[in-house]
Amino acid sequence: MDPQLAPDRLLTAYASGIFPMADDEGEIHWYAPDPRAVIELDSFIVHRSLRSVIRRGDFELSLNQGFDAVMRACADRSEGTWISSDIAEAYGALHRLGFAHSVEAWQDGTLVGGLYGVAVGAAFFGESMFHRATDASKVALVHLVEHMKEREFELLDVQFSTDHLRQFGAVEIPRNEYGRRLRQAVVLERAFMPGGEGAHVVLPEDDAATRE
Repeated sequence: MDPQLAPDRLLTAYASGIFPMADDEGEIHWYAPDPRAVIELDSFIVHRSLRSVIRRGDFELSLNQGFDAVMRACADRSEGTWISSDIAEAYGALHRLGFAHSVEAWQDGTLVGGLYGVAVGAAFFGESMFHRATDASKVALVHLVEHMKEREFELLDVQFSTDHLRQFGAVEIPRNEYGRRLRQAVVLERAFMPGGEGAHVVLPEDDAATRE
C-alpha cells in the first residue's frame, strides 16, 4: 500500500477536510475544495418520480454487502477515473477497519448500482457512486441519507457540487463554515452499522483545514 494512503493518515486527512484523488498516471493528489459541497440531511430532496421508484420496490438495498464490487464498478468508467489501484487498496483497508462503507442496489441478485464513502464520527464523506440500471444510484443515495438520519449523523460531505447532486439539494458552503461543522461532527461517537463501535478522530489544535 502507498504509505501516504495508510489508514491513520487517511482518517486524519478526512477529519481535517482533505481527501485524495489519483491522476491518470496514478499519482496521488490531496484536495480541500473551497467552497465545499454538502447535502443537508434535513432538507434532502426526493422528487416525486424517484419516490414512485422507491415505492415500487424496483431495487433491493443493502449496506456493506459488496464493498469491493462497488469500488470496482465506480472505477470502471469509460471517461477515466481517479480511483487507482492504490486508492482501491487503501479504501478496502478502511472498510475492513470499519471506517469505509458501501450502499448497494440489487436486481435479481445482480449489483446494479451503489455508492461508497468514509464515516468518521457523525460525518460521512461520499466518495463515488455508479449505476447500471436507471435510478439505481439515486435510490442508493436515498437509502444512505435515511440510514444516516437513523444513526444520528450530522454531516454528509459530497466534496464537489454537480448537477446530479444539486437535484437532491446539495449546496456549497465556505471552507471556514465547513471546517466548523466538520470539527463538531468528527469528534462525536456514532456507529454507522448497528452494533458497531462509534469512531472519531481527535484533531490537532493547529489544524489549518478546519480552523475557524
